[in-house]
Amino acid sequence: MENVNQTLPSWFYLLGLSTSPHIQIIGFILFLIIYIVTLTGNCLLLITVRTSPTLHTPMYFFLCNLSFFDICFSTTVAPLLLKNTLSIDKSISVGACAFQMFFYLGLGGAECSLLAIMAYDRFVAICRPLHYSSIMNMRFCIILAIIPWIVGFTNSSIQIPITWRLPFCRTHHVNHFFCEVPPLLSLSCIDPWLNEIAMYVAASLIVLSSFLLTLVSYVYIISTILRIHSSRGRHAVFSTCVSHLAVVSLYYGTIMSIYLHPPSSNSVESDKIASVLYTVVTPMLNPIIYSIRNTDVKNNIIANTKKVVKLYQNLLM
Repeated sequence: MENVNQTLPSWFYLLGLSTSPHIQIIGFILFLIIYIVTLTGNCLLLITVRTSPTLHTPMYFFLCNLSFFDICFSTTVAPLLLKNTLSIDKSISVGACAFQMFFYLGLGGAECSLLAIMAYDRFVAICRPLHYSSIMNMRFCIILAIIPWIVGFTNSSIQIPITWRLPFCRTHHVNHFFCEVPPLLSLSCIDPWLNEIAMYVAASLIVLSSFLLTLVSYVYIISTILRIHSSRGRHAVFSTCVSHLAVVSLYYGTIMSIYLHPPSSNSVESDKIASVLYTVVTPMLNPIIYSIRNTDVKNNIIANTKKVVKLYQNLLM
């Protein structure tokens, strides 16, 4: 144990996405825009659902949970990414690194589970419409909303202790833009076989199983849609489901590409791109794909905007 403590550094140094000054400036502007859009879109959805009684349904209840996860998940990574993109000092303390790892693992795992629950909600709504209100009652919805928190943070509570028991003596420079598990395991001077097994088991139980449950739900949904007689209605619902499935596949696929492939096949640059997609890009896409494209949400946003404008005009008069 004394040897492990001696090899545990006080700081890590995140090498980031690129060392080119021009790419760093472009990246900073791009990531800043994405982060602002992420916060704006998700906060707008939360406010719209909260202030619109017509949106107080199970679907929007879960969407609000997703928006909250996306705001928190993006915030665990994006601010540090923005800081390190232009900063000369790219160091991060061990405590801050562990703190970031705990929350990104917890929130990432929770979002995986929540997406599967949302797919189940849509399955019940489309495939069992007559029983929807009795099945998706508020008590059951609250239980379903608690499950992702338990799943995600149970996983992070297991992964963090076994990761930080490792002695890091190869280098203190992490070839990544945040404290993600696989890049840290590569710094260990002992074989992290236990960590790799735990990582594969967690990824299989949480990510792969959630993806399969989501996929099965959408297979049933699409088969039901194909039986709709109205071609216009069929096309509208089918288009929505395809866009949902696309963004869900992007999220699950990028996570599985990092956590379910053998260490020997790791490509640092491709892993960085995959990490950007699921930590930064997907939280921006979720409110757009799931909510803002929805007619009910758009109508309520427009109505609320008109109310705010009218109130502002009255204050000026």
